[in-house]
Amino acid sequence: MTAPSAQTGVVSDVARGGTVRSRPGWTLVLAGLGAFLASLDVVVVATALPTLRVDLGASLSDLEWTINAYNLAFACLMLTGSAMGDRFGRRRIYVVGLAVFSLASAACALSTGADALIMARTVQGAGAALVLPLTLTLISDAFPIEKRGAAIGVWGGITGLGVAGGPVLGGAITEGIAWQWIFWINVPIGIAVIPACMLWLRESRGPRPHLDITGLVLVALGLFALTWAPVRAPVVGWSSLEVVGSLVAGTLLMVAFLRWERRVPHPMLPLAYFRLRGFSAANAVIFFQFLSLLGALFMISQLFQVGLGNSPWEAGLRILVWTGMPMLVAPIAGALADRLGAKPFMLSGLILQSVGLGWLAIVAEPGVAYGTLVPSLVIAGAGIGMIFATTASAATSAVPIDDTGVAAGTNTALREVGGVFGVAILAAVFAHYGGYASPEAFIDGFTSAMWVAAAVPLAGVVAALFAPSRSEGTHPTQLRR
Repeated sequence: MTAPSAQTGVVSDVARGGTVRSRPGWTLVLAGLGAFLASLDVVVVATALPTLRVDLGASLSDLEWTINAYNLAFACLMLTGSAMGDRFGRRRIYVVGLAVFSLASAACALSTGADALIMARTVQGAGAALVLPLTLTLISDAFPIEKRGAAIGVWGGITGLGVAGGPVLGGAITEGIAWQWIFWINVPIGIAVIPACMLWLRESRGPRPHLDITGLVLVALGLFALTWAPVRAPVVGWSSLEVVGSLVAGTLLMVAFLRWERRVPHPMLPLAYFRLRGFSAANAVIFFQFLSLLGALFMISQLFQVGLGNSPWEAGLRILVWTGMPMLVAPIAGALADRLGAKPFMLSGLILQSVGLGWLAIVAEPGVAYGTLVPSLVIAGAGIGMIFATTASAATSAVPIDDTGVAAGTNTALREVGGVFGVAILAAVFAHYGGYASPEAFIDGFTSAMWVAAAVPLAGVVAALFAPSRSEGTHPTQLRR
């Protein structure tokens, strides 16, 4: 029978007589590749949306689903992925997630209709839900606490690279080869990374001896119902029985989940962590930030093609000044947050994102020069970069080290739920005020949607004000329940 580490409570290879040497460098590379793939495929279809609309005869609803099907599965199963990693081995579940993600990517590439693509994207999101939260857990386990913020900053930069590279890579491949290859590229990477993980990542487990099956079912169904509502609302209406019923069901299921977690011996999410300002503030900030970000990306990627007449490749390059900023800013913000705390970066990042998207709403018009858009995109992108690394670091550092998987899963789940709401809400605003009939109609809808995207981060500012100036100290025995 294995015993937990006396220092961290994490069961690792040491306890099983395996390798005892941590490989931080390899861990950062291999976990970073998983984070890159998972974040890349959130947005890689963005610049392919107009092509998919023509090639597959996809409606606006279908286009939403090509993004939301991935995000829906991603968000609903995120805590499940973290819990399974803690119970069955983080390296093992990480490898399983990579395998599922790679196989689903092949299925996406082989899709011949919108329905088949949406189904494959759902499975792909489920694989990503096993991968992404465990990337943070593996990194946190491999690096000492004094270097963890910088390492997570690099992770944020890699995630930013996935977001930055997605529209560019998707546009280049869609225009130069075929849209199917935006999914085929995942397959050889997965084939190469899986055996490397088995060789160079050390295994570790969390402190819970049993998997909380009831909790997993309740949280997965609750998140599914809550995210189903905004996905369906643009089609059936926000006041429809389906949407209202879904919101009510999701709320009741989440309440049942919280009540269950209060009394189960080994909760998958210790509710006491929400009393920690650093943990709660980071989760609220990432929810509002991604609500704005994913909704804005859904619209901006189409602005350059539908509104301004650029090709997919040209659109991807033009978006890069926005999506590329996190790659530059996140590692610096993560390193500085180790000394200054996450709060100033969360506040500054949200304000910059709001200002940048508001500026974009003001200057967008038919035939607008690209140079007029650049300053707004750079400002918004810099703000996004500040938030990427610091929210993850704030959430994971607020809890005991053996629960970094729980913290990472919670943070990433709320991030993806925010993204689903963002795409649905901004698409609804766009459809109400504009459409695809002409560039002018598109700009009318786009401008209204951008004002909403600019307003949302300000709600996150309120949450960030409650964050502690420095990381809060925790004690595993005090905050387990």
